[in-house]
Amino acid sequence: MQKFQFSFLLILFSIFVNAQVSSNYVISFKNAVHHEANIEVTFTDLKSSSVTFMMARSSPGRYAIHEFAKNVYNVKVTDSKGNLLKTTRPNPYSWEVTGHDGTIEVSYTLFANHGDGTYAQIDETHAHLNMPATFMYVPELSENEIEVTFNIPENLDWKIATQLKHLEANTYYAKNFQYFMDSPTEIADFRTRDFQVDGQTVKLVIHDEAASDDEINRYFENIKATVLQQKAVYGELPSYDYGEYTFLACYMPNASGDGMEHRNSTYVVSTRSLANGGIEQNIGTVSHEFFHCWNVERIRPKSLEPFNFTEANMSGELWFAEGFTSYYDDLTLCRAGVITQEDYITGLIGTFNYVWNSPGRDFFNPIEMSYQAPFVDAAKSVDETNRENTFISYYSYGSMLGLALDLSLREKGLNLDDYMKLVWETYGKTQTFYTIENLNETLNTYAGKEFGNHFFNNYIYKSEMPDYKRLFKMVGVDLTTNSEQVDLGVNIRYGKLLGNPKKNSSVYNAGLQKGDKILKVDSKELTESMNINDLLNSYKANDEVEVVFERFGETKTTKVTLLEATSYNISVLETPLKPLDKKQKTKRDNWLGKK
Repeated sequence: MQKFQFSFLLILFSIFVNAQVSSNYVISFKNAVHHEANIEVTFTDLKSSSVTFMMARSSPGRYAIHEFAKNVYNVKVTDSKGNLLKTTRPNPYSWEVTGHDGTIEVSYTLFANHGDGTYAQIDETHAHLNMPATFMYVPELSENEIEVTFNIPENLDWKIATQLKHLEANTYYAKNFQYFMDSPTEIADFRTRDFQVDGQTVKLVIHDEAASDDEINRYFENIKATVLQQKAVYGELPSYDYGEYTFLACYMPNASGDGMEHRNSTYVVSTRSLANGGIEQNIGTVSHEFFHCWNVERIRPKSLEPFNFTEANMSGELWFAEGFTSYYDDLTLCRAGVITQEDYITGLIGTFNYVWNSPGRDFFNPIEMSYQAPFVDAAKSVDETNRENTFISYYSYGSMLGLALDLSLREKGLNLDDYMKLVWETYGKTQTFYTIENLNETLNTYAGKEFGNHFFNNYIYKSEMPDYKRLFKMVGVDLTTNSEQVDLGVNIRYGKLLGNPKKNSSVYNAGLQKGDKILKVDSKELTESMNINDLLNSYKANDEVEVVFERFGETKTTKVTLLEATSYNISVLETPLKPLDKKQKTKRDNWLGKK
């Protein structure tokens, strides 16, 4: 018995030792008007003789490198007795100290003035904090608990909103480093709305000084309808860690448009107030980010787990994680009655043309497009790229594949909702991280091996185009091509080619390039007030024209064979005199109607 009691006490002691608060932050905003925060952090229970502390280089939901250390300065380090410790810099984002006594106390100044879903912004209106952009950390303490205290200026009516667990006053808690870094925080004079869904709270925190209470109420009704329609896809909400999900809506003129998902919350950010079109224009981001609380946050690619804060995070599953989520964002708004069925259908045109007219499919399939994320996801480069010809956004590509899979399943009397629900039950609820092969296997289980393998072999592992004309006709939608006009294959403004010409297009084949300025087409001079498309209306496909253009100050002449425009149009089939047949109407209502 004594041996058992000793073992039990040893286990309790072990749990206490390994699960204590070892990172304790205090952040203050005395110089907020100049976008500065003062941060003090005490790191305890340090076992290594040489301790590394650092700023993150990436952020949850982003896949590229973001060097947050560039906005940190005035770094000072002491031991627990206040003795100053010398730091060395092994790399641009880390500091090292030796000679500590098991504790180091670090203080530093953070400059922050980019309020979006990744960075931080501090000014007299708010403290908009994404944790990787704000707080240093010690890698060896990543499994230990964390506390943070937000010191709010006494002269401001700021409040705190975050998915972190509230302890007391302005102090909050995270169970470990991964959860802490995934917990954005908005500190401002915000307003709130909330409602209950199956015993959990869905909350809107909105920092929008121009919006009226009535506008917020109207907006929140749209959010509620969206939440319930997305719940209907999966049959249930996730179990939120503290029984609450929070939309952190920052709609301020000093913010930057963005949306970023997190486990129990999301940042939805825009410069548009609800009073200035935001009720209609901001809801799409809300819909997209909430769908992520299943797809990405819990239905999680194995390639993103655990998230690596020291380097770019590459995943071949983004066509599904981001793309299928993009398919559902507007679909949900249609089902919720926020937009009409006709608006939803015609709203597909832009993305459809972008994806299926892109030369990028000659180079990369959806998996390989997903691999490009570290180069394009808010990543910056100073050298020219050829993205016009090599890249299709995995958001757009995946959304069109989601559309094709949904309609293909509906041909069989099935639907994408139930497939997503099966993925949720198999991988999301069980917290089993999935691979592309797992998605393929699950589709085989749901719709049959022949169907599942055909979809993946042709449209995921390859980059072929599904038969949309047949699929659309099933739900009373018409897909047509417009081949009566000619197309140069590049955006032109005031005669100047603004991007790289599209591969195999009219100007590409003629050898024109980005930066060239077209002066004449045949004998017709192109003036700055003239739209070149109006000038081209008198020509037909395969007509050859003489083009005079300027490159590097030199006037040149070339022949251009005009090619037909390959644009698609998507429209509803029915008219007042010719309604849909019963089967088409039923299929469309099952697809786009309220669940």
